[in-house]
Amino acid sequence: MAYRIRPDADFTEAFRNVATEQLEHAVTVLEERPDGAHEAIHSFRKNLKRLRSLYRLVAREVPDFQTHENARLRDAAHSLSAIRDAAALIGTGQYLQHSARGNEENEALGRIVNILEGRRDWMAEAESGLEQRLTETSDALKEAIAALDEVSFNGGHRKNGRMLAKSWRRTARKAKAALAACHGEASADDFHTLRKRTYDYRLYHALLRDVWPAAMKAKRDAAKELAEDLGHIHDLTVLSDLVESEPQLFTRNDDLAHLLDIIIFRQQEDRRQALVKAEAVFADDADEEAERIELLWVMAGS
Repeated sequence: MAYRIRPDADFTEAFRNVATEQLEHAVTVLEERPDGAHEAIHSFRKNLKRLRSLYRLVAREVPDFQTHENARLRDAAHSLSAIRDAAALIGTGQYLQHSARGNEENEALGRIVNILEGRRDWMAEAESGLEQRLTETSDALKEAIAALDEVSFNGGHRKNGRMLAKSWRRTARKAKAALAACHGEASADDFHTLRKRTYDYRLYHALLRDVWPAAMKAKRDAAKELAEDLGHIHDLTVLSDLVESEPQLFTRNDDLAHLLDIIIFRQQEDRRQALVKAEAVFADDADEEAERIELLWVMAGS
């Protein structure tokens, strides 16, 4: 079962199938951990992001369900966030190393990556009760699976199309507002908000791709690339915050200087490139795009 809702399928059944697949996969990786705890937590968090986007798509029709389950998933992700964030910082260091502008900077960033790896391993060893939290999180996800039996969509195909169009319009408008805020003296939070709305937008294209496969794939790929760029921008902010909060980690002043210099350089470059891509991704009028989605949904399900 792919991450998609076919317009010719029963909406309630399709919604439950998509959600169940994401939840069951998350439970499996948390319990079996085939590639270790770090990768299991990373995979589980991706499943939860897909679920939260799915639930936002239907929030207008089932607001109580969306509110309750979104809180459950948010709390589940937060319970395992510290180690995952520590592991993500390693990827940020590697991203910077791949962008190194010379051998000296490359070697300095290599040592920074080693420091971040040591920090992650130390945190994992010092983390008390991790096994219990993994079990508790798995149990919470099983409760989320059971809760799917309580949600249903009985309004018919055209009403579902209107619901999807309204959610699409709302997300597109929020993305455009976030994009506008990212011009000028934008904060890290402004770019992070744009990232979240881009992630939803990308996943909406995946969920509804059967209404217009070729066009939806092109827009989905563009949104995915933008979300990845915005993810780097956010990760650089997190790494910069770590330098400020835990300066004792970085004992070599020259390495720290290289790190701060390339963080600033990459933030400026990544922001500039992301804004260009975002203008293209969100070029369509939100109202017209939502109306088109509704029409395509109705036609595809006829």
